[in-house]
Amino acid sequence: MAADLRRARFLGGQTQEVGGLRLAIGLLSPRFAPVFLCRLAYWFHLRRIEPLSKLVSFVNFLFFGIEIATRCRIGKGLFFPHTQGTVIGALSIGDNATIYHGVTLGARDLDLAYSDDKRPIVEDDVLIASGAKIIGGVRIGAGARVGANALVVKSVPAGAVARSPLAEVVEAP
Repeated sequence: MAADLRRARFLGGQTQEVGGLRLAIGLLSPRFAPVFLCRLAYWFHLRRIEPLSKLVSFVNFLFFGIEIATRCRIGKGLFFPHTQGTVIGALSIGDNATIYHGVTLGARDLDLAYSDDKRPIVEDDVLIASGAKIIGGVRIGAGARVGANALVVKSVPAGAVARSPLAEVVEAP
Protein backbone atom coordinates (compact mmCIF):
# COMPACT_ATOMS: atom_id res chain seq x y z
CA MET A 1 0.00 0.00 0.00
CA ALA A 2 2.92 2.35 0.58
CA ALA A 3 3.81 2.07 -3.13
CA ASP A 4 0.22 2.97 -4.03
CA LEU A 5 0.31 5.99 -1.71
CA ARG A 6 3.66 7.11 -3.15
CA ARG A 7 2.28 6.85 -6.69
CA ALA A 8 -0.76 8.86 -5.58
CA ARG A 9 1.81 11.49 -4.48
CA PHE A 10 0.88 11.59 -0.84
CA LEU A 11 4.18 10.36 0.51
CA GLY A 12 6.24 12.50 -1.83
CA GLY A 13 8.51 9.58 -2.68
CA GLN A 14 9.32 8.99 0.98
CA THR A 15 10.10 5.46 2.10
CA GLN A 16 9.41 5.89 5.81
CA GLU A 17 6.04 5.13 7.35
CA VAL A 18 3.58 8.02 7.43
CA GLY A 19 0.80 8.29 9.96
CA GLY A 20 -1.74 10.70 11.32
CA LEU A 21 -3.43 13.39 9.29
CA ARG A 22 -1.23 13.01 6.20
CA LEU A 23 -2.06 9.30 5.99
CA ALA A 24 -5.79 9.95 6.50
CA ILE A 25 -5.83 12.55 3.72
CA GLY A 26 -3.95 10.19 1.43
CA LEU A 27 -6.35 7.33 2.10
CA LEU A 28 -9.35 9.48 1.18
CA SER A 29 -7.83 10.80 -2.03
CA PRO A 30 -9.73 10.00 -5.24
CA ARG A 31 -6.36 8.86 -6.62
CA PHE A 32 -5.74 6.36 -3.83
CA ALA A 33 -9.11 5.28 -2.39
CA PRO A 34 -10.19 3.41 -5.57
CA VAL A 35 -6.93 1.44 -5.50
CA PHE A 36 -7.43 0.63 -1.83
CA LEU A 37 -11.00 -0.51 -2.50
CA CYS A 38 -9.97 -2.75 -5.40
CA ARG A 39 -7.27 -4.31 -3.22
CA LEU A 40 -9.81 -4.87 -0.45
CA ALA A 41 -12.26 -6.48 -2.92
CA TYR A 42 -9.45 -8.74 -4.20
CA TRP A 43 -8.53 -9.65 -0.61
CA PHE A 44 -12.14 -10.75 0.04
CA HIS A 45 -12.15 -12.63 -3.30
CA LEU A 46 -9.02 -14.59 -2.35
CA ARG A 47 -10.70 -15.60 0.91
CA ARG A 48 -13.82 -16.67 -1.00
CA ILE A 49 -16.00 -14.05 0.68
CA GLU A 50 -17.62 -13.09 -2.62
CA PRO A 51 -20.57 -11.08 -1.25
CA LEU A 52 -18.18 -8.65 0.50
CA SER A 53 -15.87 -8.65 -2.51
CA LYS A 54 -18.73 -7.63 -4.80
CA LEU A 55 -20.04 -5.08 -2.29
CA VAL A 56 -16.66 -3.33 -2.02
CA SER A 57 -16.37 -3.35 -5.81
CA PHE A 58 -19.84 -1.82 -6.08
CA VAL A 59 -18.93 0.92 -3.60
CA ASN A 60 -15.88 1.69 -5.76
CA PHE A 61 -18.17 1.99 -8.77
CA LEU A 62 -20.66 4.24 -6.97
CA PHE A 63 -18.13 6.65 -5.50
CA PHE A 64 -15.40 6.71 -8.14
CA GLY A 65 -17.08 5.53 -11.37
CA ILE A 66 -14.57 2.73 -11.80
CA GLU A 67 -15.48 -0.90 -12.29
CA ILE A 68 -12.72 -3.36 -11.42
CA ALA A 69 -13.12 -7.13 -11.62
CA THR A 70 -12.54 -8.57 -8.17
CA ARG A 71 -10.41 -11.34 -9.72
CA CYS A 72 -7.88 -9.02 -11.36
CA ARG A 73 -4.41 -9.35 -9.80
CA ILE A 74 -2.82 -5.92 -9.49
CA GLY A 75 0.82 -5.19 -8.71
CA LYS A 76 2.09 -2.49 -6.40
CA GLY A 77 2.06 1.18 -7.30
CA LEU A 78 -1.13 1.29 -9.39
CA PHE A 79 -2.07 4.90 -10.18
CA PHE A 80 -5.35 6.31 -11.47
CA PRO A 81 -4.97 10.05 -12.18
CA HIS A 82 -8.74 10.01 -12.82
CA THR A 83 -11.20 7.12 -12.57
CA GLN A 84 -14.54 8.01 -14.16
CA GLY A 85 -15.73 5.56 -16.79
CA THR A 86 -12.86 3.11 -16.34
CA VAL A 87 -13.57 -0.62 -16.62
CA ILE A 88 -10.87 -3.07 -15.56
CA GLY A 89 -11.59 -6.67 -16.53
CA ALA A 90 -7.98 -7.68 -17.14
CA LEU A 91 -6.41 -10.91 -15.95
CA SER A 92 -3.57 -9.00 -14.29
CA ILE A 93 -1.88 -5.61 -14.09
CA GLY A 94 1.81 -5.33 -13.20
CA ASP A 95 3.68 -2.95 -10.92
CA ASN A 96 3.58 0.83 -11.39
CA ALA A 97 0.87 0.91 -14.04
CA THR A 98 -0.82 4.24 -14.78
CA ILE A 99 -4.37 4.04 -16.11
CA TYR A 100 -6.28 7.18 -17.08
CA HIS A 101 -10.06 7.68 -17.19
CA GLY A 102 -12.34 6.05 -19.72
CA VAL A 103 -10.05 3.05 -20.23
CA THR A 104 -11.52 -0.39 -20.84
CA LEU A 105 -9.53 -3.58 -20.29
CA GLY A 106 -11.66 -6.62 -21.00
CA ALA A 107 -12.70 -9.68 -22.93
CA ARG A 108 -13.57 -9.46 -26.61
CA ASP A 109 -16.74 -11.55 -26.13
CA LEU A 110 -19.14 -11.99 -23.26
CA ASP A 111 -17.03 -13.97 -20.77
CA LEU A 112 -18.99 -14.79 -17.64
CA ALA A 113 -16.49 -17.54 -16.73
CA TYR A 114 -13.60 -15.01 -16.67
CA SER A 115 -11.37 -17.13 -18.91
CA ASP A 116 -7.65 -16.41 -18.60
CA ASP A 117 -7.05 -16.57 -22.35
CA LYS A 118 -9.72 -13.94 -23.11
CA ARG A 119 -8.44 -11.26 -20.72
CA PRO A 120 -5.66 -8.70 -21.27
CA ILE A 121 -2.43 -8.85 -19.30
CA VAL A 122 -0.74 -5.56 -18.52
CA GLU A 123 2.91 -5.82 -17.48
CA ASP A 124 5.01 -3.48 -15.30
CA ASP A 125 5.44 0.28 -15.89
CA VAL A 126 2.72 0.55 -18.53
CA LEU A 127 0.87 3.81 -19.23
CA ILE A 128 -2.63 3.59 -20.71
CA ALA A 129 -4.02 6.96 -21.81
CA SER A 130 -7.61 8.22 -21.65
CA GLY A 131 -10.22 6.33 -23.59
CA ALA A 132 -8.00 3.44 -24.66
CA LYS A 133 -9.70 0.08 -25.18
CA ILE A 134 -7.61 -3.06 -24.72
CA ILE A 135 -9.74 -6.03 -25.69
CA GLY A 136 -9.14 -9.78 -25.67
CA GLY A 137 -6.28 -12.01 -24.62
CA VAL A 138 -3.52 -9.56 -25.49
CA ARG A 139 -0.38 -8.67 -23.58
CA ILE A 140 0.83 -5.11 -23.08
CA GLY A 141 4.58 -5.44 -22.58
CA ALA A 142 6.60 -3.83 -19.81
CA GLY A 143 7.15 -0.11 -20.29
CA ALA A 144 4.70 0.12 -23.21
CA ARG A 145 2.50 3.16 -23.73
CA VAL A 146 -0.99 3.03 -25.20
CA GLY A 147 -2.24 6.31 -26.62
CA ALA A 148 -5.54 8.04 -26.02
CA ASN A 149 -8.55 6.38 -27.66
CA ALA A 150 -6.44 3.53 -29.05
CA LEU A 151 -8.19 0.25 -29.77
CA VAL A 152 -5.75 -2.55 -28.96
CA VAL A 153 -6.65 -6.01 -30.25
CA LYS A 154 -3.09 -7.33 -30.74
CA SER A 155 -0.29 -7.60 -28.19
CA VAL A 156 2.03 -4.62 -27.77
CA PRO A 157 5.75 -5.41 -27.27
CA ALA A 158 7.68 -4.19 -24.25
CA GLY A 159 8.71 -0.55 -24.56
CA ALA A 160 6.53 0.07 -27.62
CA VAL A 161 4.09 2.90 -28.24
CA ALA A 162 0.65 2.08 -29.65
CA ARG A 163 -1.67 4.79 -30.92
CA SER A 164 -5.16 5.20 -32.34
CA PRO A 165 -7.47 4.81 -34.18
CA LEU A 166 -6.76 1.09 -34.47
CA ALA A 167 -3.67 0.68 -32.36
CA GLU A 168 -0.49 -0.10 -34.21
CA VAL A 169 3.04 -0.28 -32.98
CA VAL A 170 4.70 2.99 -34.02
CA GLU A 171 7.81 2.77 -31.91
CA ALA A 172 9.58 -0.30 -30.64
CA PRO A 173 12.72 -0.57 -28.53
